[in-house]
Amino acid sequence: MKKLLKTLSLIALIVSLSSCSSVRVASDYDNKADFNTYKTFAFFKTGIDKAEISDLDKRRILRAIETQLLSKGFTKSENPDLLVSIFTKSHQRVSVYNNAWGWGNWGWGGFGPGWGWGWNQPMVSTSTQGSLFVDLIDANKKELVWQGTGSGYLARNTAQKEARIKEFVSKIMEKYPPEPKK
Repeated sequence: MKKLLKTLSLIALIVSLSSCSSVRVASDYDNKADFNTYKTFAFFKTGIDKAEISDLDKRRILRAIETQLLSKGFTKSENPDLLVSIFTKSHQRVSVYNNAWGWGNWGWGGFGPGWGWGWNQPMVSTSTQGSLFVDLIDANKKELVWQGTGSGYLARNTAQKEARIKEFVSKIMEKYPPEPKK
């Protein structure tokens, strides 16, 4: 029974660590762009339509971006200074944990009666790691002036997904506007 509790504790720790992993962010920008001149924005539908995610997730991302830009003093406009576009990448990560510990043989099974089912069986888990790219395009020049990227693990259930998307966007948009050169 003690070994079963240790195994369950280990599984709980692994799940909690993988679900709490932070978002890694980076940004790049055109050092000749004057970010003080940008006051209005609109979404670049052509670019957003190319993002290979569900329409529900697109709307979640766009709402989060809009919230962040409005909090930075931007206004949504039909004649914007900046066009906002997004794209995404994702891949599956498969992890195999061998929980074969204790006395007996390593690997599959063991010897003697009383060994519970699944004992010494490897545990396999999958998770999705994704990257979100937020592009800010100068509407007049039609040139990319800023790009923010966030990478991390994605949640599966709706409530966690909503919170995770807000976290991704918030962390990315912390990098905008870029720090002025000294």
